[in-house]
Amino acid sequence: MLQLQLFANSLSGSIPRWLGLYSKLWVVDFSNNSLSGRIPSYICWHSNLILLNLELNKLYGNIPTGVTNCVSLLQLRLDGNRLTGSFPSDLCKLVNLSAVELGENKFSGPIPSEIGNCKMLQRLDLSGNYFTSELPRDIGNMAQLVTFNISYNMITGQIPPEILNCKMLQRLDLSHNSFIDVIPNELGTLSQLERLILSDNKLSGNIPAALGNLSHLLELQMGGNLFFGEIPSELGALTGLQIAMNLSNNNLSGSIPPQIGNLILLEYLLLDNNHLSGEIPSTFGNLSSLLGCNFSYNDLTGPLPSVPLFQNMSTNSFIRNNGLCGGLLGACNGISSSDPVPPSLKSADAPRGKIIMVVAAVVGGISLVLILVILYLMKRRPVETVSSLQDSEICSPVSDIYFPPKEGLTFQDLVEATKNFHESYIIGRGAVGTVYKAAMHSGQVIAVKKLASNREGNNIENSFWAEIVTLGNIRHRNIVKLYGYCYHQGSNLLLYEYMARGSLGELLHGESCILEWPMRYMIALGAAEGLAYLHHDCKPRIIHRDIKSNNILLDENFEAHVGDFGLAKVIDMPQSKSMSAVAGSYGYIAPVLFINRRLNLEEESSVNHMITVLKIALICTSLSPYERPTMREVVLMLIESNEREGMAISSPVSDPPKDDGS
Repeated sequence: MLQLQLFANSLSGSIPRWLGLYSKLWVVDFSNNSLSGRIPSYICWHSNLILLNLELNKLYGNIPTGVTNCVSLLQLRLDGNRLTGSFPSDLCKLVNLSAVELGENKFSGPIPSEIGNCKMLQRLDLSGNYFTSELPRDIGNMAQLVTFNISYNMITGQIPPEILNCKMLQRLDLSHNSFIDVIPNELGTLSQLERLILSDNKLSGNIPAALGNLSHLLELQMGGNLFFGEIPSELGALTGLQIAMNLSNNNLSGSIPPQIGNLILLEYLLLDNNHLSGEIPSTFGNLSSLLGCNFSYNDLTGPLPSVPLFQNMSTNSFIRNNGLCGGLLGACNGISSSDPVPPSLKSADAPRGKIIMVVAAVVGGISLVLILVILYLMKRRPVETVSSLQDSEICSPVSDIYFPPKEGLTFQDLVEATKNFHESYIIGRGAVGTVYKAAMHSGQVIAVKKLASNREGNNIENSFWAEIVTLGNIRHRNIVKLYGYCYHQGSNLLLYEYMARGSLGELLHGESCILEWPMRYMIALGAAEGLAYLHHDCKPRIIHRDIKSNNILLDENFEAHVGDFGLAKVIDMPQSKSMSAVAGSYGYIAPVLFINRRLNLEEESSVNHMITVLKIALICTSLSPYERPTMREVVLMLIESNEREGMAISSPVSDPPKDDGS
């Protein structure tokens, strides 16, 4: 073995001394145990340690120099212990260091300016300690920083404007400190921000309207400060906001902007303990994803929005707003907000109401008959519709509708191109269907996946429609293109761009593998960029849930394309709040069975690069999901690994992701 990795979950006492005997040690994960005592200085002695995870133990004392001198270290995780001392400045001499997590300890003193030397750091968690003074302006030198958490400390002063240089920031948590003054208006330029948490400080001034530019924002926490003025209507542009918008316990005044009703994914809205006036906008009836909200301790008036969400909401959400009425708060001057027509008008309008009801019933009945007739005729029509997948809605599975690629095709064209789906045209088989190569009359070559018959159950049908819904509007060069689909006489067909090299799994496990290391690296990077697009840039975001070598397809240039989205999950929709079911394929065959196919290990630079990429893969397989990097971070680490090892592998996949124009 090249390396030795050690994991444990039932250790007590001190860290064993025999650790220093392992010269090949590269991972130590003793997290969530009952270890006590000090971190031994020999823990990195003669080793190639890349990950040291000792979080959630009872360790105390300083971080020893044996750790700060560990040149190979990539990640240091010491959260949840009783460690003391100041921030170890020497850590920033470790050029490979990408994550430092020291949260929930007893570190103290100012954060040194040397922290700006940690230029490759991507995750920095210093929360739950006793750090004091102002944040150093050198924080702006950490251009790769993705996560920065310094919550629950005693930091003072302004938010340093230099933090705006950290353009890669996705999670910024400065809560529960003593920051003062206004929020830099330019904070709205950190376009990658997903979580902005500034709660419980002494920040003042207006809430910057520029925050409405943070299109990736999932959570906005600004409660417990001294903000004044009106809530900017621009916050209604944060249509991806899902976890929470918390503006409570401030000095905000004026009316609530109706644009907030555009946040249809929002789960928690907290506006309590301010000086807001006017009515709750009727547009708030659109907030169908709300799990909780609080408008109490304001000066709001008028009826609640006349939708069940608000009409049935607990009165605890509205206390100390003497002018509110409706729902469980009681009728508004004898008129419920859900029944806005005054009683005096009801008797006068009664005949008119009856006429309207009769006319509506007749029109509705005629419309229903027409719809049934149209559906019947559609079912009997031949399959020759030439609509576009991007411009049309997905039809009911009872109809025989086919959405072709650029040239108009019919089901019969597919039958002829595959000789009635003869075995000689098969280029792949999967759990739910078979893939055929089809050369059309126009000269275009496409791949046709024929799913099994519907008689085999709903899983086939679900996979078919999941693939269409997921891939219908995705256009990225590392995602396989779905040209169209056909539902005809019980046959479910999906039409894709043809991948000349087949799947990565077929190449890796075939009789003669032609993939040397540079090509494998390019494929890994391309697949990572495709997944990063799905996770971060695609709207709504998509989780594939079945990534394996057989679902990575390769074109004639060996460029990777992620395919097979039958198990994909759209996670930004209101009905997709969680994923509790296990999905995907079970593990691969034991590596020992392929020991006679190892790569060329004679080139030292290639071997070093392989080891670095293997280390990245190891970090991605951490048992805790919170410890795994995002796909955006994975792409960055892969690119940096190539640059660090001087491989200078050039490929289209190493360029920034972009649409292919189709």
